[in-house]
Amino acid sequence: MFKIGVGPSSSHTLGPWRAALAFLADLDARALLSSVTGLQVILFGSLAKTGRGHGTDLAVQAGLVGLDPVTCDLADLHARIADIAATGHLPLGGRVRVPFSPDQAIAFRMAESLPTHPNALTITATLADGAIVAGTWYSIGGGFILRDGEPAHPSSQVTLPYPIDTAADLLRWCDDIGGSVADVVRANERAWRSEAETRSGLDRIWHTMRMCLHRGCHTPGELPGGLHVRRRAPGLNARLLGDAVAADAAGDYDQWLDGVRASGRDFATTLDWVSCFALAVNEENACFGRVVTAPTNGAAGVIPAVLQYLVAFDPPGASRASGLMPSPHRHRTEGDVVHDFLLTASEIGCIFKKGATISAAMGGCQAEIGVSSAMAAAGLAASLGATPRQALMAAEIAMEHHLGMTCDPIGGLVQVPCIERNTMGAVKAITAAQLALRSDPAHAKVSLDAVVQTMWRTALDMNVKYKETADGGLAIAVPLSLSEC
Repeated sequence: MFKIGVGPSSSHTLGPWRAALAFLADLDARALLSSVTGLQVILFGSLAKTGRGHGTDLAVQAGLVGLDPVTCDLADLHARIADIAATGHLPLGGRVRVPFSPDQAIAFRMAESLPTHPNALTITATLADGAIVAGTWYSIGGGFILRDGEPAHPSSQVTLPYPIDTAADLLRWCDDIGGSVADVVRANERAWRSEAETRSGLDRIWHTMRMCLHRGCHTPGELPGGLHVRRRAPGLNARLLGDAVAADAAGDYDQWLDGVRASGRDFATTLDWVSCFALAVNEENACFGRVVTAPTNGAAGVIPAVLQYLVAFDPPGASRASGLMPSPHRHRTEGDVVHDFLLTASEIGCIFKKGATISAAMGGCQAEIGVSSAMAAAGLAASLGATPRQALMAAEIAMEHHLGMTCDPIGGLVQVPCIERNTMGAVKAITAAQLALRSDPAHAKVSLDAVVQTMWRTALDMNVKYKETADGGLAIAVPLSLSEC
């Protein structure tokens, strides 16, 4: 559920990037790489309509070159892509120079959609003997891809001790073992890898989130794409810390965190920081920065913002599962708390992915900001001592108040209203966790499974122009000078 990658979109940037890498790996495995004399990429439907704004063309080229979105140096990414256009050649896999003019080799079929999913692309290679090798992939949300002809839910290579498709399944296992959501997820992870590997992976995810937060709070400027949106997180960070402290903390996360904690804990200051955290991540995302899909790039700021809020403030009022219990993590390490948060949040995201969707092209923004808010709410509640039922109640409350949210990016860019929506999703998550911690789930009228089903039905009913096409809502209400989104 949490993937390290490059912005601005998990469906329209990271997914196509991974599809290109998959095509490259297929050619390499069949010893065909050196025989390629030409390449053609066709983007369909939603992937084509907002492809330029989301950098889909850039992402596919990066994948065909063989760059890894997790580890590649982003400092020269745009220069390397520009070099392809300038020279008219693409270094396929970094080894074979193939004639490639992006304007001719990448086609945007905006009026044509494939039936399986609105985010589709086909990559074709022509070989020296005239043979053709082609593959079609669907970018199904959160950086996940599915090759045409492959099952949507392939059979698992392992048998999980606690298989989960629904929230009811999850609660049953929690009851059976007498443990938390994180305990159940941790046990399932052991079927795939060692506990040390799981901890290391969680640490890597949190480290990437922290670095993105810190970088976003200290990188001023204007976002790319033609909307001329100015970054707001650096200015807000400087006002909250004071210019001198902000300047001193620019190079060190821990020093910056100390400054955040010392800046005050009143409601207005805390709220400003939550907004600043979310803005920082998604402004980085909009600049092709490295982020963690949570569950998508467009919603990548919600979970880091809420988790940073927990780490930075742990407000006394929110650190008690009842009016009597002391903070359940007061004597635990930050790593333990972060791991439980992420494990809990990831399982909530999986339940939405299995029962509905995490793709805005399928379900609108409720599938991105809504799901991320639900994930963050459950993770925060669990970290603050919630019972499994309270944690799931927090997820339900958060999603209930995102139902029907459309995806209508102005200019096809993951900027307006996407960046601000992350601040709203983070605040709603914190509120949902607070409400759940003060409530008895036995009296709840709506279950998490009911809201997952409702979200999916709402997605099916939603007009396609509100599903990441830039054909409706704010995307057409705000006049632009951009000629293409």
